Amino acid sequence: MGEKLNISRDSAQFLDKKDPLKKFRERFYFLPNKIYMDGNSLGLLSRDAEESLLRVLQQWKELGIDGWLKADPPWFYLAEYLGGQMAELVGARPEEVIVTASTTVNLHSLVGTFYQPKGIKTKILADELNFPSDIYALESQIRLKGFNPKDNLILVKSLDGRFLREEDIVQMMNEEIALILLPSVLYRSGQLLDIEYLAYRANERGIIIGLDCSHSVGAIPHYFDQWGVDFALWCNYKYMNNGPGGVAALYVNKKHFHLSVALAGWWGYQKDKQFDMSLFFTKAREAGGWQISTPHLLSMAPLVGSLKIFREAGIKRIREKSLQLTNYLIYLIREKGLTEPPYCYHIGSPLKDKQRGGHVAVEHLEAARITRALKERNIIPDFRYPNIIRLAPVALYNTFAEVWAVIQSLKEIIDNGEYLKYDLTPEEVT
Repeated sequence: MGEKLNISRDSAQFLDKKDPLKKFRERFYFLPNKIYMDGNSLGLLSRDAEESLLRVLQQWKELGIDGWLKADPPWFYLAEYLGGQMAELVGARPEEVIVTASTTVNLHSLVGTFYQPKGIKTKILADELNFPSDIYALESQIRLKGFNPKDNLILVKSLDGRFLREEDIVQMMNEEIALILLPSVLYRSGQLLDIEYLAYRANERGIIIGLDCSHSVGAIPHYFDQWGVDFALWCNYKYMNNGPGGVAALYVNKKHFHLSVALAGWWGYQKDKQFDMSLFFTKAREAGGWQISTPHLLSMAPLVGSLKIFREAGIKRIREKSLQLTNYLIYLIREKGLTEPPYCYHIGSPLKDKQRGGHVAVEHLEAARITRALKERNIIPDFRYPNIIRLAPVALYNTFAEVWAVIQSLKEIIDNGEYLKYDLTPEEVT
């Protein structure tokens, strides 16, 4: 953090004055009189994203169907345009990234393509801490190939329910593994896996490796090409601030462009021949070949504005501030004595920068009720059953003073017994 800090609000305000990204906060809309710490679930709306969405609505109003070719950028090429804009964030070539569909649809499309069981190589290696939707999709793909998930979906175990050990993952990369799918950042604990190391080990064994980067893209620099990742997918409504249900994205390493896709659809057709309306599918030569259906223009449009902010801020500077914010959060919890009785909070995220994503998991036996008490104080966190309060101070719009206020509230909620007035029933959507 640089200078030695005390635990006063003044130190937080001092850090905010020095923040080189503070100007970007003004580009976002905030919930009135609230502190928003849930950007790892749904990012806030920026003025830039609002403007780009309204621009597409205006183009629809003025151009009608001509917007497909006469809008700026043309709707017909918007998925490719956005993929090119996102490529730098993930360390890829522009033609290797496409903005399309939803996360789980892209997962089905990619795993369906890359999971080709043959001989003794019939198994998919994943992990028991992954977001359940990914596991559902993997089980489905194994069944579609005529195999039993009970025998052919291998899940790396966690020793403590929080973290995975890379050496455990590598140990399970045996001759029976046909494909590996891992999260870049674990959605509960915020652990950032050593993807470069894991990809290297998979590559040397000839195993296809893919990533779900939903909890890292927009918060952390990625280097897919350099790391040797075969494919990846992610949503854009978290750190990328593309809006609820915003269109997702995928990456395919160019060495795989020759492959046939598992789920063919007309928007994955070779672009210059798409309207020939041939009954025989000719896949686009780039990552666009993994598209299926006509893009959801009104869901993609906000990303045009959001990416403008990312280009200006730079993903390396975003990561630097994100680490400062999460380090400050952890520092305050420790220095205020909140890990000791009567508070008994536990930091359930890695303490080392290189192992931590963009959020911090604060564990407590009364996490569900404390979450509700925080909301009563106009602080919006995220709860994960049974005992995790996820706090995501986002570099583009959160401040150190807000982090200070959140940690002070965690203390006072225990001091005053505020959580005791709530029952144990968690809210349905967090």
